[in-house]
Amino acid sequence: MKKRALFICGSMNQTTQMHQIAEKLPEFDRWFSPFYSDGILGAAADAGLLEFTIMGHSRRERARNYLLLNELQIDAGGLLHDYDLVVTCTDLIVPHNIRTRRIVLVQEGMTEPETVLFHLARNFRWIPRWIAGTATTGLSGAYSRFCVASEGYRDLFIQKGVDPGKIVVTSMPNFDDCRRYLENDFEHHGYVLACTSDNRETFIYENRRRHIERCLELAGGGQLIFKLHPNENVLRATREIERYAPGCLVYSEGRTEEMIANARMLIAQFSSTIFVGSALEKEVHCGLSSEELKRLTPEQNRSAARRIADVCRLVADGNPDQ
Repeated sequence: MKKRALFICGSMNQTTQMHQIAEKLPEFDRWFSPFYSDGILGAAADAGLLEFTIMGHSRRERARNYLLLNELQIDAGGLLHDYDLVVTCTDLIVPHNIRTRRIVLVQEGMTEPETVLFHLARNFRWIPRWIAGTATTGLSGAYSRFCVASEGYRDLFIQKGVDPGKIVVTSMPNFDDCRRYLENDFEHHGYVLACTSDNRETFIYENRRRHIERCLELAGGGQLIFKLHPNENVLRATREIERYAPGCLVYSEGRTEEMIANARMLIAQFSSTIFVGSALEKEVHCGLSSEELKRLTPEQNRSAARRIADVCRLVADGNPDQ
């Protein structure tokens, strides 16, 4: 019989990466689930109290629609089968029904900065990891192997306290070949692109007026284009840009990666979009120094999904050290 694998999805970035990995494992019976939790968090998500997270109804439905569109087998909550392997893009929450399974954790993108909440969550087990955001990625230790973007990220995760023996540098499927975005039909070229954040939607303070003014200053009178975060309040964000940066173009849809490819400069915060800018050797303004960003940038090996699939096979066979 085929081994069964469950791929736990989430955001569209997470979901598409899970799909790419699964495609490299055709010998498995592959099942997919939108992200889920149990206990209090699961109840809160079902009650509509976590709409700003990947457990929210809207994001779960978006993931489900993607899975249906691609005719993939869905097992919401991973309840239909006993799985030989579970592949997930986050361990901030580890549902009880997968804790005894063989798990491969895959880095999904940029990790957030370490705040006081990170140190609390790392040092006190009773404090949930999710309270510190993606800064605590990898700290669960619940997985057999952790596939990461680069040697720089390997060093960073070890510094955070992740077991070095569990880390494998594979790159990430959506970020391992950024040069492919250079071939596109986006109509503008040579501009400054500002990618906004969904901080306010996740209850993090942001002075949007100050951010817009900084973008104008960096653009130096050149063309400035704003690309809104997919989870952002489009109406509010557009009104703010029209007020403080009149005449600038605003996009709420479209391929951000292609917009970055055509830009001369990228302005972003702690967003995975900066990896694309860095890989394409754009001038990037973010919360990291240029040296640190270059060190963290995912390897451009054009084979991340295949490499992760190879790790999955070893883990499923119970031989992760081979």
